Amino acid sequence: MVLSSLGKRSRAGSERVRRIVPPDLEATVEAGGSPSGGLGAELDRIEAAVDAGDIDLRRLGFWRMVGLIKRDDELIHRYADQVGRIDARAFDARFPHRVPLWLGNALLAATIAVGVLAAWAAVLFAIDTSSESRTAVGVALLVAALAWMVGLHSSAHYVVGRLVGIRFRRYFFVIPPPPLPGLKTDYATYLRATPTGRAWMHASGAVATKLAPFLALALAPATGAPGWTVVVLLALGLFQIVTDVLFSTKASDWKKVRRELEIGRARRRVAV
Repeated sequence: MVLSSLGKRSRAGSERVRRIVPPDLEATVEAGGSPSGGLGAELDRIEAAVDAGDIDLRRLGFWRMVGLIKRDDELIHRYADQVGRIDARAFDARFPHRVPLWLGNALLAATIAVGVLAAWAAVLFAIDTSSESRTAVGVALLVAALAWMVGLHSSAHYVVGRLVGIRFRRYFFVIPPPPLPGLKTDYATYLRATPTGRAWMHASGAVATKLAPFLALALAPATGAPGWTVVVLLALGLFQIVTDVLFSTKASDWKKVRRELEIGRARRRVAV
């Protein structure tokens, strides 16, 4: 089925598609089958459900289908646009309040600039050695760290994503602490990027956020920041690392990094 509309394929190509299909999905997706059944029919069913208002993609089996499609270039070529369309409709229904890319990028750039200005203010405050100035230095460095934590996360996703061929649709905001802006991918281009490229995109935001407190901390010796500032910045950086280890590897960026790297390894095994 998944090969029929792409023209005639070699027997080796059909075998490659069969090799990537998990045993429990062989009955659903059959290489060389009819376009009216298998994976195409499943996506059609899911798209119809989403159009009717059901946006629970996991329950509909959408992400299971996406996991299969990611494993083969022929499947990506055929289904990327439909997958992207389904994902976009479900997302738009779930998050009606969104921010255009240009505005989101501008706001994040302004946030990063606030961090730069705060860091520069810390340097200027350091000229005066009074206790009040040292306190101002500490506060300025904390402001810089927080601004960079917020501004760099999605910005890094955006820059690295574009470098590896991923486009984005909108910014949105998520409430779970810390309340950071989210960046919605164009899932069709996400699928067409390499697994390694997708992994780098996910990792970039996590790494940027973790580096932010340490960037401010690096200015502490030169600015004569008070000891409490060093302790707070170090604690903030270590707290983020610990929460990443405990939570992000299970539900956020690092989980997605591991997922994409595993897909890349699976694809390389199939190619051998």
